[in-house]
Amino acid sequence: MGVFRESNRGAAFSVTFHGVRGSTPCHGSDIVRYGGNTSCVSVLSPDSQPILFDLGTGLRSFGSECLTRDSKFVGTCLLTHSHFDHTQGLPFFAPLLNPDTTFRVHGPRQEDGMSVRQMFDKLVSPPLFPVDLDRIPGTIDFVDTDEGEFFVDHVKVTAKYVPHVGPTFGYRLDFNGRSIAYLPDHQQPVDGSYGISDASRELVDGVDLLIHDSQYTPEEFVQKADWGHCTAEYAVWVATTHGVKNLALFHHDPSRSDDALDARLSCLRGAAASAGCEVFAAHEGQTVLV
Repeated sequence: MGVFRESNRGAAFSVTFHGVRGSTPCHGSDIVRYGGNTSCVSVLSPDSQPILFDLGTGLRSFGSECLTRDSKFVGTCLLTHSHFDHTQGLPFFAPLLNPDTTFRVHGPRQEDGMSVRQMFDKLVSPPLFPVDLDRIPGTIDFVDTDEGEFFVDHVKVTAKYVPHVGPTFGYRLDFNGRSIAYLPDHQQPVDGSYGISDASRELVDGVDLLIHDSQYTPEEFVQKADWGHCTAEYAVWVATTHGVKNLALFHHDPSRSDDALDARLSCLRGAAASAGCEVFAAHEGQTVLV
């Protein structure tokens, strides 16, 4: 599968999907292969702390894996936005029970000026949650982040606002000649046409792996055109017109069964392959090398 055929020795990033659903966690016998947890992806690279994309319910499984290695955790999250399906895993992240854990969370301010810390204070407090955020033993450093570039150890991070509902970042990681872009919630033009903002184009241009919103079918998009998401067909267009090597369809609709996702993938692969882009539908527990 494109760059993923390479050995560990040649990889700049190891990417693992812990939650791939959008909107709400879900369960059932028809989704066991792709999974029902919401957005959370871990990225590991040599001699760098772990980087997480988002804090959905998939964060809980990543936390369990961390505890099998070392209960102390030092890492960074790149939070795209404040919606529940991207934030509600934070108080269930087991390494935060260790007072030696240090977790930095970057994210955009809200439109009313509310900080990332203030937003999480509202989410993790009675009556919505049994205890306040201050009762969590580990250290969480919330960083109100502006558009631009910064580094997490040796990995260059680019943050840009992308079209969605409310302030939302997309991110790009670059290290050692390899690149990943993460746009899990990306508003397609509401008339159903194909177009892209300059900021989104900068994030995705020529990346080795694009993890992209693919929530709707074209028929569903007609009814939900202004809900902040896009079709899988739009994701393929973004990838194939901007030199993306591998596309991970992501943020699967909670109503989409395993078989339905398989069918969607089968329909999309051919056109993408002709443009030199490999497409796959991300599933929980999947690890790819970039």
